[in-house]
Amino acid sequence: MTERAGGRVRRLAEADWALARDLRLCALADAPDAFAATLADERGFPEARWRGRLAREDAATFVALHADRPSGIVVGGPFDDGAGLFSLWVAPAARGHGLGAALVRAVIAWAGARGHGRVLLDVGDDNAPAVALYAALGFQPTGRTGTLPPPRTHVREHQRALELPPATQGAMPATSSQAKTTSPDTDR
Repeated sequence: MTERAGGRVRRLAEADWALARDLRLCALADAPDAFAATLADERGFPEARWRGRLAREDAATFVALHADRPSGIVVGGPFDDGAGLFSLWVAPAARGHGLGAALVRAVIAWAGARGHGRVLLDVGDDNAPAVALYAALGFQPTGRTGTLPPPRTHVREHQRALELPPATQGAMPATSSQAKTTSPDTDR
């Protein structure tokens, strides 16, 4: 487990499937317009599907702990010609403590360690806290826009990218002392 500003972050393993499921379903219930999937889509997934998500070698799921409770989740995986940051969520009671930034930094470190040159994400145009968080961490708009799938095509989103410096590509993730930095207290 890595200590990061705002809380402890750890990568989930296949055996953590129930925790990943519970956090994901909470996220979908709490912020339905922030994700392409819906609670109805994922509520009935069998255990094998949840385990399969965590067993992928080309992806990583991270959880953030706040007051020793699992309070946030994010996924890193392949996306276009780089790595993607997917499904960032922090529990309402844990927002404002830097967990969102800690989770984003975990994906950035994971992507750099895997040799990716950039991290891409899509964010809702009206999700001001998430847009501010990503901008503060250096993610820039790429010009690509779109909407969520039906029936939520009214939710407009745009893509952002963070170019990773060559020195981070293939490097190991930061140690706990290196990871502690100040960050905005804005979570998605």
